[in-house]
Amino acid sequence: MANSPKPSITPAEIALRRTVLEQAEHSGEMEGLHINEAARADGEDYANGRIDIDELVGRGRARYGLN
Repeated sequence: MANSPKPSITPAEIALRRTVLEQAEHSGEMEGLHINEAARADGEDYANGRIDIDELVGRGRARYGLN
């Protein structure tokens, strides 16, 4: 169901999602992790409401063979 239509989200929700993603990325970097471009693109899809949190997590798990 990748990129299936999702309900519209408000600009405030987009801003909140971006903030949460930035905080998560910063936290990972403080632990020595690197966020690759594919993960960033997935985060953008989530922040903009193109995918939901379940799809975001699913993509990450699939990327690293955790399914």
